[in-house]
Amino acid sequence: MSSEEHILVISPIGTLDVDREFLGQLGKEIRSVFGYPTEIQPLLEEKDLWVDPVRKQCHSTPILDTLAIVSPPAAIKVLAITKVDLFIPILTHVYGEAQLGGKACILSTYRFSEGLAPGAEIFRDRILKEAVHELGHTFNLRHCRDSSCVMHYCRGVKEVDRKSNQFCRYCGVLLQDEMKMLAKRLFRQP
Repeated sequence: MSSEEHILVISPIGTLDVDREFLGQLGKEIRSVFGYPTEIQPLLEEKDLWVDPVRKQCHSTPILDTLAIVSPPAAIKVLAITKVDLFIPILTHVYGEAQLGGKACILSTYRFSEGLAPGAEIFRDRILKEAVHELGHTFNLRHCRDSSCVMHYCRGVKEVDRKSNQFCRYCGVLLQDEMKMLAKRLFRQP
């Protein structure tokens, strides 16, 4: 199998605050970071997401489990994007969640437009940073102490705005190591 036969899937869920053209641009950015071609493939519908009746939010972990199951065979990673508000039980909300070292991750744009005009460039920058961050987790990267690293954990959107969309030197080395191990697994000869 060649690297062209392995893809990173961007999976929009429901109606998004961004258009398909932006998703295509996001795919190009993701390819430049991770090296694999991207495809836009809706895998779930918003009606498939379970809304907690008390919190009025969607629990992101079960979504990840479903994405990993329904992903196409060529997909090495799946990034879902939704505008519904996400949570995990120990936090009031999350911008995204990922299976550490796994296949699936998700991000929500729900809280990214706070105080912004529709279509603002900073809104798109937030999506890019969170997409790279969550995909980084699927490549086994953990949160970074460097506040400028894209893998830095952010409690608010202002922190997201302050960090870059790049990996620090340390996380970049870890990512390269993980990608080499993935390539060995993917291209192992029988």
